[in-house]
Parts: sequence; structure tokens; C-alpha cells
Amino acid sequence: MPRINVLPKEISELIAAGEVVERPASVVKEMIENSLDAGAAHITVEIERGGITFIRIADDGCGISGGDVKTAFLRHATSKIKSEKDLEGIKTLGFRGEALASAAAVAKIEMFTRAEGEEYGTHYVIEGGNEVLSEESGCPKGTTIIVRDLFYNTPARMKFLKKDSTEGAAVAAIVERAAISNPDVSFKFIRDGRQVFVSPAGGDLKTAIYSVLGREFSKDLISVSGSDRYIKVYGFCCAPFACRASRAGQYIYLNHRLVISKTIMAAAEQAYKNSVMVGKFPAFVLFVDMPYEAVDVNVHPAKTEVRFADEKAVFSAVYAAVRNAIESSSARPGLSLESKGRDAFFADMDTNRYKQLAADIESGEKKKSGFNAGTSRLNDDNIPFFLRKEFVKKIEQNEKRFEDRGGFVKKPGADVRGTVSTETEEKASDSGVKYAAENAPSGTVESNFENPVTEGVIFVGEAFRTYIIVQKGESLFVLDKHACHERIIFNRLKKETAIESQPLITPVTVHLSAPQYAAVLDNPETLLSAGIELEDFGDETVIVRAVPAALVRDDAVDIVTEAAETLSSGGGELSPLDGILHTVACKAATKAGYVSSKEELLTLAKQVLSGNDVLYCPHGRPVAFELKKSELEKRFGRIQ
Repeated sequence: MPRINVLPKEISELIAAGEVVERPASVVKEMIENSLDAGAAHITVEIERGGITFIRIADDGCGISGGDVKTAFLRHATSKIKSEKDLEGIKTLGFRGEALASAAAVAKIEMFTRAEGEEYGTHYVIEGGNEVLSEESGCPKGTTIIVRDLFYNTPARMKFLKKDSTEGAAVAAIVERAAISNPDVSFKFIRDGRQVFVSPAGGDLKTAIYSVLGREFSKDLISVSGSDRYIKVYGFCCAPFACRASRAGQYIYLNHRLVISKTIMAAAEQAYKNSVMVGKFPAFVLFVDMPYEAVDVNVHPAKTEVRFADEKAVFSAVYAAVRNAIESSSARPGLSLESKGRDAFFADMDTNRYKQLAADIESGEKKKSGFNAGTSRLNDDNIPFFLRKEFVKKIEQNEKRFEDRGGFVKKPGADVRGTVSTETEEKASDSGVKYAAENAPSGTVESNFENPVTEGVIFVGEAFRTYIIVQKGESLFVLDKHACHERIIFNRLKKETAIESQPLITPVTVHLSAPQYAAVLDNPETLLSAGIELEDFGDETVIVRAVPAALVRDDAVDIVTEAAETLSSGGGELSPLDGILHTVACKAATKAGYVSSKEELLTLAKQVLSGNDVLYCPHGRPVAFELKKSELEKRFGRIQ
């Protein structure tokens, strides 16, 4: 029988550290919480290589007295709990005394700290839990902690870290959330030598949201305020028309502590029911304040998960506050007519100069000698990209290609489009069904609406403008037209070695969150592979130059935002590239509820039923169900 041994100190500390320190973001979170508990008014977070090799957190808080520095690195050493009763009403962010000890066990840590009233500060170095240096040092009031070479002594843990951009995005998310929840504290975030953002310390929540998440996130926010007995709910939520494609814009704070709460998330999303499009998720920054004894924050070592004494009361309070905010808001989508890009360029151009520019581009015969005193000759360095010859040529090629794809193949002389209403044509074009033509089987599509039969597939009808019903042999098939078309486009994109892109005549600017912005800049090849061309514009903004040819200009903001979210999150169940291609396919595919012609529906049905490569949508949902004739006859009592 094996003997029971007491683990050595160094082994037990490494195991305990794993409960608190999972990645660089874990270290940053714990250190920021310590800085906030110390009363800091200014906090600077700097990282290199995603925080794996270097993390620096500097604050101007109360500091640590020289005699307590060594004690602070002992496990369960804390100034916040003295008795069992203190656990019932924990009001600080950190309280277990594990942060410094856990980080010191798996990294090299250097600390400079000075408490108010002390003449000298303390310089302390500890590596792998072993003290290396302790001396007096001149330093400002507050604490600066430098963490180097995380997991240098635990290579098994190191291999589970993701690439630098992903780890850096996780750190950025932590700093963002901390800055939002503490608008009275100024946060500065520096990543690989570049300042990402600085939040003011004015105490205004909306200003903090704007400085961290940007104009696009904050421009359509609705104020939330409500209370129910002992629960207070306040903050901001987005207008229903501004909902997003993912839950990335959801921030929940319980007693100013960032938490993950499915109860609060579900309550907020339920409040948007019947006000938001299917597949869209509300963005919000919600604060829930309640008595400390009514919530257990000691569920998880990282203190991100909580347990409520009364889940129903919390759900009701959040739901009522968000619902009231939505119903009382008069926010509607805005119409922007401001001049950008091309318009600004032409605004300063007289008629003669414009004609000369157009002539130069059209003829292509001028020498690339730049502007001369008496001429308007151009080269690629001094004209906007949208006036360059190769760009115009590509636009013309795209227009010709779109004309070729403009409708489904028809028999000579058969005016199929004449039988479809203008509304149908417009909606079909918007939904992207014009791209189904190149995915359709070879041959022509019959235009006989009375009995459109092709290759044994009989068109029966469409239910709810969403589900195609066809007959083939002894079976009825019910197909989801959006899921079918989405999968068809996705399969085609996957087969292409390079996704064809179309330049935008007027570039589109997209403001991203810090993690999204960093992910986009770190993955230009992935975006190019998906047909997205963009460039850095600074201030967490990118300029979109081209999008996949299957999309229209209006999709540019959504596709880039969703692609950035996919890259920053690693792609979820799909690879990052597949996740972006799925988003492209989803945007280009015909939408449920849109008016579609019978030819379009039949073409989709034929494509799905002609093989086994379209069985599920990219996220795994089935695209079709089969109902056999024998099953119907059993239901109607025709056979036993």
C-alpha cells in the first residue's frame, strides 16, 4: 500500500499557484485588485509578449511598509481578514493573500514600494518563491511590481499558454474591465511599447466607457437605473438596433467586482426579447450592488464566479431595470451624412482639375512623373488609391462579374426576372442570393412556376419565408434556406486558395476594442486569406480597404468587427480562419424572412439534395429534414 507523504513546500506552492495563476492575465487581474484596494488613483499596466516575459503594474496607492514586504509574499498573508466574521462581508477585491505568493512561485518578481510617511522604500526580489534581494531604495509612494518569465520553472504549464497576441488580448480585456468599473481611477495600458489607451479619472462612467471601448460602443448607450428591495442595478445598455453579433460587449460588475454571472446575463438578454434580431446580442455595462452577505464571492479562487442567496430576486431586479431602460428610451438609428474619404478629396477639387485627373486615369498614357507646374500628371504616390488605374480596373472587373452573377441561369428568351416583383429583386440582391448562381449545378433552371421539376426534385412551396419544401421520390424535404445557402458558400470559400476581394470605393473606418484591435494587427495574413484588406489607423481604429467579393459595403463594419472578435477569442469551435469564413458566408447567404423566387429556392434545394456535402451549417445545425411518404400515410391511417 503506498505511503502518504506530505508534499515539500516548493511542490505544494506550485500546485496552489495553479489555482490562481493560469496565464499572464491572471497575474494582472490579481495585481490590479491589490492596487485598487491600496487606494490608487493612477495605475499603469505594461506588458511585453503578451505578459509572458514582462509585466509591470505601477500604482500610487498606500504602498507597503518595509517591515511587511517579506510577509506579503507568504501564502495566506492578508491585511483584510482577521476573524471568521470578516468572511461574511468582504468588501475588498483581494482578500485571501494568495496573489503575490502564487505569482512568486512561478515567476521572477521585483517589487519597489514605499508607504506614506517612510523616508525610504523597499526593493525586493523573489524568484520561484526564494528571496534573492531585499534592500532600501529610493522610490515614490506606492508600489511597482515587475513580473518576468512567467512559468520559467514550470515548463509543463508554459506549453498550455497560447500565442502572444491571444495572451495579450486577455490582459487587455482585464485592464479594460478594471478601468470601466473604476471611473475615478486613471488607467494606462502599454503593450509592447505602444500605449493602447488611457482612461481619465473624472468619475464619470460613460466617459470611462468611451475612453476604453471607443465611440462606436458608447454612442448608442441607454442609461440603466433601478432597484428592487435590497438590490440596486445601474449602468448602460445598448439600444436594440445596436446589438452585436457576439456577447463580447457584455460587462457585469457585482459590488464593483468583475464577475461572470449567467443569472445576470440571462436577465439582461431576456429584457431584449422581441426587441432584437435573432442572432444578435445586447452590449451592456451593468453594475449590481447588494449586501455583501447576500452573495458568496468565495466560490472560485479567481473570484470571478459568484453565488447568490436569492437568484430569483437578482434576475428580477436586473430584468426590470434593463427592460424599463429599453422601453423608456427613444433612441433610434442615426443617419450620418458627414463627408469622408473620397468626398473630402473631391470637395477641394475644381472642375478642370477633376476632368484632367479622370483623363489621366482613363488614358493610362501619362508618365509617372508626379504633378508639374502646368500639368496634372499623376503617379501612385500622389493620388488617392480609389483613383488609381489598377483600382478602377478592378472595380470595373468586379462590376462585370456581379452583372454575370446578377441572376440565375435561365433558358434563352425566358424572362424569369419579369415574373418577380421589384421588392423581391431588391431583397434577393441584399440577401446575397445572387452568389448562389455559381454554386448551382450545371444546366438551366426551369421557369415553369406551375410545376418546376428538375432532376426529380419537385418544388412544393415555402413556409414562413424560411423553409423550402420539395418532393423527391417518396420523400418530402424541409430545408432551412439560410442554413443551406450559408453552407454552400462556406464550402466554396473553403475550397478557394485565395478568397476574392473587392475594393471599397470609399474606405470604411471601424473602431475596435483593445483585444480586437490587437488581434487584427497580429493576424493580417488570416484576414487577407479571408479577403479582408485593412490597415492600422491608430487609436484602436482600422481602415477597411476591401471585403470579400460576396459581400456589400454595408457589411464591412460587421464583418471586420466579428472577424476581430473571432481572432481575439481564438475562433471558438472553429479555427480563426474558418470562423471568419463562416461569418462571410452568413452575411452573404439569403436570410430567413426575405422574399425569394421559386427558382432561387429550387436551386438551393437541388444543390443540397444532389450530394452529401451540405448536411450541416458551419456551426453544426442540420440544414434539412426528410419526411417519408410512408410516415405520412401512417399518420393519416392509410397504412398500419
